[in-house]
Formats: sequence, C-alpha cells, structure tokens
Amino acid sequence: MTSLDRTAITKIQLWTLDIPTTDPFVVATGQLNTAQNIIVKLTLRDGSVGFGEIAPFTDITGETVTDSLKTAQSLANSLLGTSVYQYRRLAQQFQNYAPNFPATRCGMETAVLDALCRSAGIPLWTLWGGADVRERETDITIPICNPARTLTLGQEWYERGFRLFKMKVGHDVDKDIQRIETLHQSLPDVTFLVDPNQGFTRDAAATFIEGVKKVGGIIEILEQPLPKDDLEGAAWLSQTYHIPIAADESVQTVSDAQLVIQHKAANFINLKITKSGVLETLDIVTLAKQSDLKLMIGGMLETRITMGCSFSLVLGFGGIEYLDLDTPLLLETDPVKGGYTYRCSYLQPWYNPGLGVSLPPPANSEVIQ
Repeated sequence: MTSLDRTAITKIQLWTLDIPTTDPFVVATGQLNTAQNIIVKLTLRDGSVGFGEIAPFTDITGETVTDSLKTAQSLANSLLGTSVYQYRRLAQQFQNYAPNFPATRCGMETAVLDALCRSAGIPLWTLWGGADVRERETDITIPICNPARTLTLGQEWYERGFRLFKMKVGHDVDKDIQRIETLHQSLPDVTFLVDPNQGFTRDAAATFIEGVKKVGGIIEILEQPLPKDDLEGAAWLSQTYHIPIAADESVQTVSDAQLVIQHKAANFINLKITKSGVLETLDIVTLAKQSDLKLMIGGMLETRITMGCSFSLVLGFGGIEYLDLDTPLLLETDPVKGGYTYRCSYLQPWYNPGLGVSLPPPANSEVIQ
C-alpha cells in the first residue's frame, strides 16, 4: 500500500457545538452570547484522525451555521478517498468551490492538516518550519459593556496575569474613552490594543485617539478603526497621529492585502484563519513579509482547535508580534482535550502530532463515508 493509499480519507464526521460565552461578546458590528460552531473529524485509512472547527461569525464573513454546515457536507463528500498529502490541491479546491465561506474552508483545511501531521508523527507547527517555538503572551478581550463591568473584568483578568487588554469600542466615543480611563486609573501598567471593528468615522477616531492620550492611556495598536473600504482614511490616521494601525476586516484575501499595502493604510495585518481560510492566510503572510508589513494574529469566537491551528502559524513562521488568541478563555467551558494550554496569559506549545487535541463526537454526529 502506498503512502497516498494509507493517508486517504475514509470517513468524515460533522457535528454542531454550542458553548455560551462568559459575558456577551459585544463588538461594534454585532453581539454573540454563544459560540455556535461546527466540528469536523476526519479519519484516514491508516487510522490517523484530524480535527477542524468551523466558526461562522455572520457580521464578519456573512456565513451562518446552517449554510456553513451544508457547504461542509458538500466539501466532505468531495474529500472521500483523497490523500491528505495533497493538502495544497484540496485547499485550492475548497477555495474554488466555496470562495464566500472562509470559516467553512478553514475548518476543513484544519482537519486535513491535523490528519496529515498526525499520520507523519509531527506537530502541526513543524509543517510551517518551527521558527519560533516558545511560549507566547496573548492579550485578553474586554467586550463593549458599561464602565462598572469593564472595571470588574479588567481587575479579574489583571489578577490572572494579563497586562495587554484588547478593548472593543465603537458604539460611543465618549463612553469608550471613559472605559479606558477607568481601567488606566485602576491598572496603570496595562496597555491597550483597541478594536473599533469599523465603528468609527474619521472624526470619531481622531476624537478617540486624542481623548485616550489626555487620560494617559497607551494604545499599542488601533485595529480597524474605520470602515474596511476607507483605506485613505486609515492612512491619514496613521500619518497624522503616528499610531500603529492594524487592518482586520480590510484584509480577507491576498488582493485585499495588496490594496492595503498600496495605500499604506496599515502598519499591521491581523491574520485570522477563520476570516480567510488557512491557505489564503499563508499567502497573506508571505506577501506581508515581502512588504515589511508587521503581523498579528487573532480569531473570531473559537475553541482551542482553531486557536491551536492559529498558534501553529506563530510557532512555525515566527515574526508574528502580537497574539490575540484568547477566545477559548471567553467561553464557559472547554470541551477540547490535549493541545496547547494557557499558563496565565501565556500560550504553551505542544509537542504531540498534529494539533494534539481530541474531542469525542456525539452519537448523533453526521457520518460521511
């Protein structure tokens, strides 16, 4: 039996997984109270398995759980009998068939990659080179909420060792400044990665930057302050206020990244495999490094399956400066066993094959074989 035969996909299982958040996950573009995701499990002829996760966030990618599940079923049927060694071809096939379903593609790609590396007996991060294998610090997200809840959350996370807060803002500039002032006065050594999720106009962004400066807060990065198509405005903000700008919603594809580079509209690109798919993210990384653009990496609302795949890019490629890989900490439960772990605000690498995770499928999971 050849390697291609041994690594052929013989079975695919799909099931939904709903996990409530500890607090409402409120951002400028929407709100989630429950992570409603889809788990993918592949089995190969040699017995190796691979896990992936589809985490649709309708306000960002336009996908819904129902449509993502239907798309995943179609992609799964096309995978049967195919070797995971052909990852690049399969990923391109996913892009051709489901260009508007990046979260779905991400889940299927992650499962293929996990199975590939388990069959080969190597951690997933080795596939990308293993350039920076060490523990890495992540920020923690504070959703949009009232100042009292903001302070309570900030103090709780501070006690757990977090010093970089990702502040969700964009509903009300004055209240946004007040929330940061409240945290800064109580926790003066905390710095902020601020994310309006396209919620500001140019004037509002300017007012916010000046207001935070007056109250003494330190903004490490201002992420996607303006609507994603206002690249000229983002460039103006960066040049006028000398503040690092990160492009998030503005960069979903390589073509998007090229436009951001042409307009000098960002200092950072926020990579998210769920918004772009894994293959497209790899190509964005290559372009950004060629263009001397800095990188950070984040997620939607995912478990340690998708976060582990994202962390593998950090460990494998190196050069990713900021990690926003905290969403498993924002969920009420963690059903995933194995894989990377958290030590306070630090992600700890894993050394088992693939993602090193396991998650038993329920009895009612859909089986495609």
